[in-house]
Amino acid sequence: MTQHIQTDPRSNLIGSAWMIAAMALFALEDALIKAASAAIPIWQVLVLFGAGGAVIYAAVALLRGTRLFQADVLSRPMKVRVVFEILGRLFYVLAIALTPLSSATVILQATPLVVVAGAALVFGETVGWRRWSAILVGLIGVVIIIQPTGDSFSALSILAVLGMLGFAGRDLASRAAPASLGTEVLGFYGFLCIIVAGLAYRFWEGTPMQPLTAHVGLHMTGAIVMGVMAYASLMKAMRTGEVSSVTPFRYSRLLFGIGLGVVMFGEELDQTMWIGSALIVASGLYILWRGRRT
Repeated sequence: MTQHIQTDPRSNLIGSAWMIAAMALFALEDALIKAASAAIPIWQVLVLFGAGGAVIYAAVALLRGTRLFQADVLSRPMKVRVVFEILGRLFYVLAIALTPLSSATVILQATPLVVVAGAALVFGETVGWRRWSAILVGLIGVVIIIQPTGDSFSALSILAVLGMLGFAGRDLASRAAPASLGTEVLGFYGFLCIIVAGLAYRFWEGTPMQPLTAHVGLHMTGAIVMGVMAYASLMKAMRTGEVSSVTPFRYSRLLFGIGLGVVMFGEELDQTMWIGSALIVASGLYILWRGRRT
């Protein structure tokens, strides 16, 4: 008998609330990581964050009796996922540490557009000209935000784009990963990748480890807790109600990220940011709408 997920209005409402909570927690995680990176090296932030998350997921796997070390972990999709996870985490953490949180958050919202394009190119999924046009419009929004030909352009703006591409590749590889690998297994290896990214960047950054003050320790602990809770809330959201009803609320992360950037770090938003944000969100919502019709 096939399991049927409730799709009544109440389930959709609850699922949407879980999604909004997940996006708020992810935004808080980003803000805390940015705050911690102002006091300790970025590589140290990555290693601490990865270690904390890996320990939590290992504990969850132990409680559930899930084996973390199994043959499917060495499958080709998982190897590809590891590479993209490392690239995505490294460049996105660099982006939120070295560039405005608001702009990095907005650029990250283009990930679903790239995933849809990748699904067509890699998995042969059918994507009509309307959705291809929407993808192009969303990517134009990214270009508007980073302003590659403007006087205010900074090469650091590319960090968020590289992070976004890394996350898109990770999501595509996760889709191809063996079904035998549960959430706690993927989460465990995902956080191990963050440790690897931090250690690799250690050789580039060349900054020695700094002692943790109570203030920075709280920031890192908060970031780890927020990250794990955010991932759990995201899984809860995607398993409650209709995916097409819940997914659009992913874009609430943009509002939380911009708000925290303005309040915590005194960031200012210009017209290009608003225009680029509007194009990215509108494109993503249109693609979701088209996908629901098919």
